[in-house]
Parts: sequence; structure tokens; C-alpha cells
Amino acid sequence: MHTDLEVPPTTRTCHATGRAIAAGETFFSEAAWEDGALVRRDYAADAWPGGNDEAICWWKCTADGDEPTKPKLAPREALLNLFAELADQPAEAEFRYVLGLLLVRRKLLRVEGTHADATGMSWMRLDCPSRGEQFELPIVEPDAQRAATVEERLLGILYAE
Repeated sequence: MHTDLEVPPTTRTCHATGRAIAAGETFFSEAAWEDGALVRRDYAADAWPGGNDEAICWWKCTADGDEPTKPKLAPREALLNLFAELADQPAEAEFRYVLGLLLVRRKLLRVEGTHADATGMSWMRLDCPSRGEQFELPIVEPDAQRAATVEERLLGILYAE
């Protein structure tokens, strides 16, 4: 079985000493399982204890830039445009629902209320103050199987370069 693992980004802090790893400094990183989660430990070169038997792997790095890079979120307008465009695509209802909840959480949309139509389908009324628009969003929660796919797709859009 082939599995891709997402190694967490560098902490830019030496695991052994607690000191910050400076830009341009050589350091070592290792990935290991800890309490069922994949963790990354960074070590300044002078504090590197050598390969750990518990580690899955280790590698040598050079710290770049002054600050660790943070993922950049997609622009607000792009997310709002995507949300609006998906309104006419019933096959995207689960994805649009989760995107809508994210936009509410990011305060780009505001929940004005909920209601059920004649078929029993539940809907959310959303307001977009920045655009002066209102949206009707069907409440279609993805099942457990689809939730991972929806989440992965959403993360791909949120943090796309």
C-alpha cells in the first residue's frame, strides 16, 4: 500500500535546546509518529543527536528567509465568486454547503435564517454585506465517505498558489 504523508512545516525552533533556528542556518529535521500523529522535530546542527530509531526519516536543511512561510489563503473575492457560481450546479451542493459554512466562519457571509421548502428540504438564507447580495443555500451535509473528499478539495482551493 502506498501512502502519501503530509510532513508538518518547520517549526524553526530546535527541539533539543528550544532556541530559534536563524535564516541561513543548517539544521536537521526528522519525522516520527507520536501518539498516532506524524510530527516533525527540527534540530540545530550543533544539537543534532543523529538519526533516531523512532524516526521514519530525517534530512538536512537550510533555513530560508527571516520568517517561516505561512500558507496564503485564496482571495476573499475568489471564494465569494466560486460560492455564487456553484449555485446553479446541483452536483456541487455538498461542496457549496461546506464552502458556505467556511465563508460564514470567515465573516464574509452572515446567516439570516433557515427554512424548509414544500419538499422538506432545509435551506439557509445568507447575506453578503460586502456585495449587497443574498443567497439561498441548501443544507446538504456530506456523509462520512464524502466529507474527506470535500475537505481535501476545499483545502486545495483555499491554499492554492
